[in-house]
Formats: sequence, C-alpha cells, structure tokens
Amino acid sequence: MSEKDINNEEEMMEADIITLLDDDENEYEFEVLDEIDYKDGHYYALMPTFDLPDQDIESGSTYMIFEAVEDENGEPQLAEVEDDDLLDEIAEVFEERFDQEMDEE
Repeated sequence: MSEKDINNEEEMMEADIITLLDDDENEYEFEVLDEIDYKDGHYYALMPTFDLPDQDIESGSTYMIFEAVEDENGEPQLAEVEDDDLLDEIAEVFEERFDQEMDEE
C-alpha cells in the first residue's frame, strides 16, 4: 500500500474515524489518534479499527503513521513515510504526546 485516498477531506478533519482506499479500491477504517506538523509535513497517527475484539488483541494495537499529501490532481491523500529515520523521529514525537495524554488522565 503506497498511497491512500481520503474519501472526504471534511471527514478527515472532523471525525475520529476515517476510511482509506488502497490502490485496489479496498476500504480500511482507521481511528485518528493524533496529528502533528513536523518539519515540512503534516502527519497522522492512525489505529486500524476491527469488527471483532480479539482481532485488536492479535494486532498488538499498533498504530500507523501516514503523511498528508496531494495527488497529481490536488486531491488529498495519505502516504506511507518512506524515510525510516524520519519515521522514527515522527514516531518519537507521537509517543511523547501519547505519554503526556496518559499522564494528564
């Protein structure tokens, strides 16, 4: 999966759950955990949603990081972060934010 279409830009900005399409038009739902501006990009931490509770346990509750980009037509999309060093940096920022939220609760 390289790039995902965002079904609706408003949905992405207003909802906690977004649906992404892969290159084969398969739909996947994700919960938006957080979003940040980092360096020259805007990034999202997304957790896949599942129909059955045991699937969540099996997944290890791993979140995914995507960058907000535009396709050649100017349509918003989310793309995987290809640079491993940048991905590690962004993950560290998200983890710090998650830890702060947990401390506040």
